[in-house]
Amino acid sequence: MLELRLVQGSLLKKVLESIKDLVNDANFDCSTTGFSLQAMDSSHVALVSLLLRSEGFEHYRCDRNLSMGMNLGNMSKMLKCAGNDDIITIKADDGGDTVTFMFESPTQDKIADFEMKLMDIDSEHLGIPEAEYHSIVRMPSSEFSRICKDLSSIGDTVVISVTKEGVKFSTAGDIGTANIVLRQNTTVDKPEDAIVIEMNEPVSLSFALRYMNSFTKATPLSDTVTISLSSELPVVVEYKVAEMGYIRYYLAPKIEEEEDTNA
Repeated sequence: MLELRLVQGSLLKKVLESIKDLVNDANFDCSTTGFSLQAMDSSHVALVSLLLRSEGFEHYRCDRNLSMGMNLGNMSKMLKCAGNDDIITIKADDGGDTVTFMFESPTQDKIADFEMKLMDIDSEHLGIPEAEYHSIVRMPSSEFSRICKDLSSIGDTVVISVTKEGVKFSTAGDIGTANIVLRQNTTVDKPEDAIVIEMNEPVSLSFALRYMNSFTKATPLSDTVTISLSSELPVVVEYKVAEMGYIRYYLAPKIEEEEDTNA
């Protein structure tokens, strides 16, 4: 038996909005420690990892480890029927083939339940190794979203470079080039407005902007975003989910083919 009750139901709605365009079908894994998902996008370029720890739920019952295959588009449609202030409860029986979402209004005068069929999804869990990153940038999530959006109107690849001067986002396209430089800034009134750059080694890596723009759909979840970069590893773009977990997106850097052709 699985029963999870989340008072801040809007969090679950925002989580789904953050991943449904990237991943179509995925397994949600429930264990005694939390509710998690790990899935690759359809082109196997990006990976998304979600964790909602059990202590963030008002009530969390998971008798045995359970994996529930869901179509995220359909799940999102159901969650759209919940009000932003609704309390959301997820229920499933061990070995059952459906999951029930229950939405309660805060005043308890309206309760709706939606039942959805589960799917059998083959998924391989990829071991994500803990790594030491060369550079880590923490910045306001709205600023990162704006940069990705602005740059994608010029080019389709962003080069993220971290040096002791700061972090630079640059792109080049048919109409020209663009460079946006952010310097470390920790003397701000609100901590979430700070730009913090931890650089152990300078890095410069290229990424597809369409994926970065897809990751920024998680902006409503968190005021800040953490970008971890290392020259031979995928970038990690992390958004915290309230005090209870995170969404992490992993994206492999683009290998510059142009350099080979010029050689």
